[in-house]
Amino acid sequence: MDDEDNAAGRRSGRRAAEQCIVQRPPRRGVLSVQRGRIRRVDAAAGFALFDTALGRCAIGWNDDGRVVASSLPGSDDRATTSRFAAAGPADPPEQIAHAVAGVVALFGGDAVDLREVPVDLDDVAEFDCAVYAVARTITVGSTMTYGEVARALGDPGAARSVGQALGRNPVPVIVPCHRVVAAGGHIGGFSAPGGAATKRRMLAIEARHTPGTLAVFGT
Repeated sequence: MDDEDNAAGRRSGRRAAEQCIVQRPPRRGVLSVQRGRIRRVDAAAGFALFDTALGRCAIGWNDDGRVVASSLPGSDDRATTSRFAAAGPADPPEQIAHAVAGVVALFGGDAVDLREVPVDLDDVAEFDCAVYAVARTITVGSTMTYGEVARALGDPGAARSVGQALGRNPVPVIVPCHRVVAAGGHIGGFSAPGGAATKRRMLAIEARHTPGTLAVFGT
């Protein structure tokens, strides 16, 4: 992102974070964080596996049709759906099917905006929710650094905490944590299966929508 885009992104991110904090729904006990790891607790009413150009992904939803978790391709279907152990496979409701179609199209190379996909973050920590709100403002083909996200939150010293929050992201792709990278041309961490290699591949798919930009990062 150039300076103008960075400034616009920070303004948009700050508004999104403020809105998230003001409008967060009541807690419902569907998610807890222990020692920096995310743990789902009977949150999903159902889940579905679906094929993409990146591999076989999964998505889970709650009773009101919001996405409660998503998974990038694991080593096998069992690994990919491990976070949905308390739910069973089901036909996705209409708005979930729409989200699935969007993810498939995005990995197929289309510039799909997933910001309107409804997500269940009811019991996500307020700081994490604010980080995810900023991440959702990053458009296809663009990136922000952890430090830029921290500045958008009004806390320039929180870059490390931003990275930790993104590592707990329950809805990867829909909350595009892969678009947040380290400073100095480094790709940064990625907690999904495949780690940094998966992150590079996702960014390379999206880079085609930003002429003159290559999604090539170091370590």
